[in-house]
Amino acid sequence: MLKKAALLLMITCVASPVFAASAPKDDETALASIHAQRQEGNRLCMSSHYHYGSSSGQKTRKAAEVQAIRDWAGFTAWEYGTIWGRYTLAASKDMKCSEAPDGTWGCHVEARPCRPLPKRK
Repeated sequence: MLKKAALLLMITCVASPVFAASAPKDDETALASIHAQRQEGNRLCMSSHYHYGSSSGQKTRKAAEVQAIRDWAGFTAWEYGTIWGRYTLAASKDMKCSEAPDGTWGCHVEARPCRPLPKRK
C-alpha cells in the first residue's frame, strides 16, 4: 500500500506541473478529468473526491479558519487549476477547529472541489 501511495504521489508531482504549465491561469488542468463529476445546481462538482486543508498556531479561530481555507484552495488550484480552487463554490464543506493549550487555534477543512458550469453561447 505504501508503494502504491508513493507512486501516486510521484506521478502527481511529475504530471501536475506539465498540465498546469499548459493551462491558462483560470482554466483547469487535465487532472480534474480523472475524477467523476456531476452537475450540482450551477456548478460542476467532483462526485466523491475530497480535498483537505489545515492550519495551526493561529491567534484566533477566525485566522485559523481563513488559513485552513487558503490551504485547501491553494492545493486544489495547484492540482486542478484555479477554476476548481474557489472554496466558495465547493460542496460538502466541513470544518473542525480547536484551541490548543497555549491559546492558539487550528482548523481542518474538507470539501469536494466544484467549478462554475461553462457559460452557454
